Amino acid sequence: MIAFVSGPVAALAPDAAVVEVGGIGMAVQCTPNTLSTLRVGQQAKLATSLVVREDSLTLYGFADDDERQTFELLQTASGVGPRLAQAMLAVHSPDALRRAVATGDEKALTAVPGIGKKGAQKLLLEYKDRLGEPLGTGGPAIGKAVTSGWSDQLHAALIGLGYATREADEAVAAVTPQAEASEKPQVGQLLKAALQTLNRTR
Repeated sequence: MIAFVSGPVAALAPDAAVVEVGGIGMAVQCTPNTLSTLRVGQQAKLATSLVVREDSLTLYGFADDDERQTFELLQTASGVGPRLAQAMLAVHSPDALRRAVATGDEKALTAVPGIGKKGAQKLLLEYKDRLGEPLGTGGPAIGKAVTSGWSDQLHAALIGLGYATREADEAVAAVTPQAEASEKPQVGQLLKAALQTLNRTR
């Protein structure tokens, strides 16, 4: 089990970072929020979860241990694999997910690509005794402030979640007024708004 990776960031992609560890480049799958905190050439430390399949070894990276533990707990529900668990964390923080489960908030789960109304109802039941109580006291549920490049990050995140380029373009355009009204656009919050516009058009 690789609990974390630490080292300089060698490269960044829309859905992954390469962290140099002892002369080896470790490719780590990350959410847009986590990627927005990384810069090429700067030191990074990511909590990680290794997913082993017959034909692949995939390392998923997270901003902290809480996010990693939530990622692993999410996969204990039937039908939830690492991709869907990561998509949930791309839209919601761990605390926002705990809050959604505690309050039975179906809409929060259906905002995640790949989860419909019936799926959300089933997951709320399965997660009820697994995720625990929210830790925070409210405040912004998702997103880390980034000062530039929000549209590129948002577009890349939508493509990474499986949307077509045209859909991603339209969603970015739809949330541009919201982003421009803020001094520090938060990619996580914009992603949630963009997903809501896409769900309405489908």
